[in-house]
Amino acid sequence: MIKITALSFLLATAATAPAQTATESQEVVSPYLSVKLEAESTIRNGVAYLKSQQEPEGHWGDPKTPAFTALALTAIVRDPSYDHATETPEWVQRGYEFLRNHQHADGGIYGKGLATYNTSTSIMALLALGKEEDEPIILRARAFLINQQTDWGNKGETDNVYDGGVGYGGSYPHSDMSNTYLSLEALHHSKALATDSKHGPQPKLDWEAAIQFVSRCQNLPESNDQDFASGDPDNRGGFVYFPNDSKAGEQELPDGTVALRSYGSISYAGLLSFIYAEMEQDDPRVVAALEWLGKNYTLEENPGLGLQGLYYYYQTIAKALSAAGLEKLPLADGKEADWRLDLTRKLLATQREDGSWVNENSRWMENNPLLVTSYNLISLAQLHAVM
Repeated sequence: MIKITALSFLLATAATAPAQTATESQEVVSPYLSVKLEAESTIRNGVAYLKSQQEPEGHWGDPKTPAFTALALTAIVRDPSYDHATETPEWVQRGYEFLRNHQHADGGIYGKGLATYNTSTSIMALLALGKEEDEPIILRARAFLINQQTDWGNKGETDNVYDGGVGYGGSYPHSDMSNTYLSLEALHHSKALATDSKHGPQPKLDWEAAIQFVSRCQNLPESNDQDFASGDPDNRGGFVYFPNDSKAGEQELPDGTVALRSYGSISYAGLLSFIYAEMEQDDPRVVAALEWLGKNYTLEENPGLGLQGLYYYYQTIAKALSAAGLEKLPLADGKEADWRLDLTRKLLATQREDGSWVNENSRWMENNPLLVTSYNLISLAQLHAVM
């Protein structure tokens, strides 16, 4: 049995790939060479935009929400042209100092509220920079996330529907798929650091409980013990925001019953969560998720939500299908989508003259060019690495 294992965060596999002749190398890269070069130029323009928007104190956007800064920094240092071997540029260093200074005694990196979201994104930014001196900060933040895993009711029994997942924290205590996927992402990519003996014993997430929560968000009656789970053809295999709640609303089925509608961005988040948990690739839950995604593949909208959360959706596509190691996504009609080329071209075509992107739909703050530009630069860096 082969487990789906997420690609390394920086996807440095090229360094260890077998040597190729010039002809072989040309044959491999030729379908994507032109679009990769375009992507590099687009990324540079986007990074220049972000640099122009940095506040004097080092942060981006609302200082009470370090995630804005974390996402911008991740986008900047994952630029394929960024030189990790040289000294960190002063303006980038100021951004990282802002993040470091927002770590609390409990290990979380946050300002006012949304502690798990801010901490997860901050861990990813620190990992992207890759500095040894940040390792203690990352490990404390990692322990904070692990402590946020829900375990209500009888301890260790996942007897509450929210057990195993992670929520925003604070006034939004119960688990949801978005915070769970982002937390699992940060924990997965920092796993090697946590298992390094030089740092001593580290707390561990209950991964089986996490899988149970994610499974309870999937429209798949065979593995979801919640009554809402629907096996109807439109929704089977996709995901909802948390058990009994879908941001895409409900769908009345031909037999008169009502299903919670599966939707695009959170279904890719569900697949990613399974990948980070190292589930078997032939697990029925993974298979069903990929089938739903293939059936609903589009870049014109976030399936089920229209333009709402469109760029968050794009980012989950880039992450999930890269991590799954899929060069092409099988579609319901038997064809295959070259999702890497499709998504790269979509992002290249929608960048504005000043280097930014913005969504005309304002839900989830996607009318904020700082947020959306960071999303898209991260997506493009991911796409560039796997083309």
